[in-house]
Amino acid sequence: HFRPTMKYDTTVSSARRKQRRAHFSADSAERRRRMCAPLSRELRSQHKGVKSMPIRKDDEVMVIRGDHKGREGKVIQVYRKKWAIHVEKVTREKANGAVVHIPFDASKLVITKLKLDNDRNNLLARKAA
Repeated sequence: HFRPTMKYDTTVSSARRKQRRAHFSADSAERRRRMCAPLSRELRSQHKGVKSMPIRKDDEVMVIRGDHKGREGKVIQVYRKKWAIHVEKVTREKANGAVVHIPFDASKLVITKLKLDNDRNNLLARKAA
């Protein structure tokens, strides 16, 4: 007979519909936190104790899933409203000839180079502590 164990955090619901509601109605700041990507092995060894960071414009990333796996480039736009990240040079041509950037989910990318500023350095220090 299965006996459910107590939750680790009682303030967070495990109900699927509540998780979906929280995801799709998240504000911009929450979307930033949810649009995190793992750091590459080199960056992880460089910044001990930090596994992932919120993606931002001018970071360099590599695609790790899908048809464009292995492609690298600089982030040119983080479109939080659509949960999309646009990477430089990863484009496709539409039927009418227009060239459009392919949107990626943050979880399908890995950060290879961070754009560092004061806020980012402080975040790394906090996460590493």
